[in-house]
Amino acid sequence: MSSPLALDVADLSKKYGDRMALSHANFEVPMGSICGFVGPNGSGKTTTIRMLLGLITPTTGGGHVLGESITEPEKYLPRVGAMIEGPAFYPALTGFQNLNVLAKIGGFSTDLIAGLLDLVGLGDRGNSKYKTYSLGMKQRLGIAAALLPNPKLLVLDEPTNGLDPAGIHEIRTLLRKLADSGTTVFVSSHLLSEIEMISDHLVMLRLGKVIFAGKTIDLLAKQQPVIVAKPENISDLNKLAQIATAAGHQATITENTVHVTGTSDFSAKLNKAAFEAGITLESLTPVKASLEDTFFEMTGE
Repeated sequence: MSSPLALDVADLSKKYGDRMALSHANFEVPMGSICGFVGPNGSGKTTTIRMLLGLITPTTGGGHVLGESITEPEKYLPRVGAMIEGPAFYPALTGFQNLNVLAKIGGFSTDLIAGLLDLVGLGDRGNSKYKTYSLGMKQRLGIAAALLPNPKLLVLDEPTNGLDPAGIHEIRTLLRKLADSGTTVFVSSHLLSEIEMISDHLVMLRLGKVIFAGKTIDLLAKQQPVIVAKPENISDLNKLAQIATAAGHQATITENTVHVTGTSDFSAKLNKAAFEAGITLESLTPVKASLEDTFFEMTGE
């Protein structure tokens, strides 16, 4: 039995004039996961999110959110929390009062508010006015607002936009906490290094096309490990690259170093061969590929 899905789309497209904002997308997001939705700005992330939330109609294809068709958003939206394009709050009201207003408008229980403020780390600032909040606090209040319906699925569009490293860390910790408590989190970002740290699953977009959908670990496993070798004398770069190539490994010269595809156990052999050829290595470092390396390799950028 396969695990239930929080989201799935098949052949989903959106055309504006003659431009395909999203082209024949297919992907699935399992329940209870954090799924990173990544790609450069303008790759179709927000368009996709708007279709999933029933805000715009697809040109072709369809999909399901929490088991219901995206043609009937009223059936699933009560169980979905979303934050897109920065939340709107009243500057002169406190965080607590802002959530109270939103709960009443949405018909949600106001009993959850104090607990939500604690959950997003604003328990001690719930009675401060919104205009006194830092950017990170404003984003966390936005996430608290998205959690008012006690959703099974939380959809966040660029929640770390404009945040400093401390603010980004706060959001990351919060999303992990939510996923661990059973909420599926679908989070879009153009910051690949951030997403890599928290997401179990990934959907990668480029120019409106899905170029990868699956487990983060599977994508990184596909990547060739690399050894970076730096000779003491720059004049030895070509010779060092030739030694690696002769041993059956790909080698490229980048900024006074030779990048050799190969696992770390080839390091010792490369070191020995270089030494025998009269080349002294200043450094020899195995490097694990990051999500950004993988993305650029896949997109040829």
